[in-house]
Amino acid sequence: MLIKQHELKNFKISTVDYYLLYGQNSGLIEETVNKIFKPSLSKNIINYEETDVINNIDTFKEELFNKSFFENDKLIIIKRATDKLVNLIKEILEKHPEDIKIVITTGNLEKKSKLRNLFEKEKEAIAVAFYEDNYQSLLLMVQKTFREKKINVSNESINLIIERSNGNRTNITNELEKITSYADNNNQVNLEDIVKLTNLGENYKISELVDQNLLKNKKKTINILNENNLNSEENILILRAYLNKLKRLKKLKIDLKKNKNIDQVIASSKPPIFWKDKIVVKQQLNAWSIAEINHLIKKINILELTIKKNNQISDQILNNFILENLLTTNNIT
Repeated sequence: MLIKQHELKNFKISTVDYYLLYGQNSGLIEETVNKIFKPSLSKNIINYEETDVINNIDTFKEELFNKSFFENDKLIIIKRATDKLVNLIKEILEKHPEDIKIVITTGNLEKKSKLRNLFEKEKEAIAVAFYEDNYQSLLLMVQKTFREKKINVSNESINLIIERSNGNRTNITNELEKITSYADNNNQVNLEDIVKLTNLGENYKISELVDQNLLKNKKKTINILNENNLNSEENILILRAYLNKLKRLKKLKIDLKKNKNIDQVIASSKPPIFWKDKIVVKQQLNAWSIAEINHLIKKINILELTIKKNNQISDQILNNFILENLLTTNNIT
C-alpha cells in the first residue's frame, strides 16, 4: 500500500507491521524513523545493514521465525535495502512472525523496483516515498524551529543557514542545534553570530572546486585538487555539491526563457545567490545549455552509485570524472 509522507503524522503506525521508506531525502527518512517509528513501535530496536542480513540470512531467519530474540516486541530496521531483499520479505509476509515490526530504508527506487512494487501492492505493508526538500520546505523547517524556541532571527540569517547547509536537511538540523544551544540565554541571534556558528555544508574548498570545474577552469581546478587533501568521506559531498549547483543552473536557465534579463533572474533566485557568487553563476549560465546540464546530472547520479559500490577506489573515480569534465566540450543538444 502506498501512502504519502505527510500522511504518516496522522497514521496509526502500530496497525501495520512492515514499512518501506525510500527516496533521495535521506535526512527526512532518518528524522521520520527517529521521531515517528522509534517512539511509537518499540524500545527494543535492532539495526541492520542489508549486507548484514544477506550475508547471514539463515541466522537472521532462524532468529526471526523461531522467536529466539531475547525479548518479544521488536523493531527491526534494515538500511540501504535493494531488490535482493524481495524473497526474504515475501517469506516474512507469508509467515508473519508475531510481535515484530520491520522498517526498511533506502535511497531512490525506480518504478520497476521489485522491492518497491512489493510494498506498494501488498495490503499488509506500506511504502512511503521521500522526495528532495525544496527551498520552501527547508524555510518552513527553520522558521518553525526558531518560532518554537522563541529566537528572533532575520530573513537574511535564515537564508544563510539554508545556503550553508547545502539544502540538506541533516546539515540544517545540525546547524540549528548549534544555533539554538548558543541562544539558550539569548533570544536573539544576529547574522554575525550565524556566520561564526555555522559550517559550510559544502565547505569552501568543495564549493570552489565544483564552481571552477563547471567553468572548465583547468588551472584553478587542478590547483584546488593539489592544494587540498580531499578525503574519501567527502566524495559524495562533492557530488551532491555538483548536483545542487547544476539543479540551480537548470532552474535559472528555465527562468531565462521567460525573462531574458540575466541579472533580474539571478537576483530573484530562491534561495538567494549571494553577491560574491553572482559573477560565477552568470558565467556558468553562459557556458551550459539545459541539455548539457541534464546530461551531467544523469552522469553524476550514475557516478554516485559507482562510488558507493567501489569505495576503496572512490578517490580515483572522482578525480577521473573531474579531470574528464575539464576536457569535455559542451556540445550536447
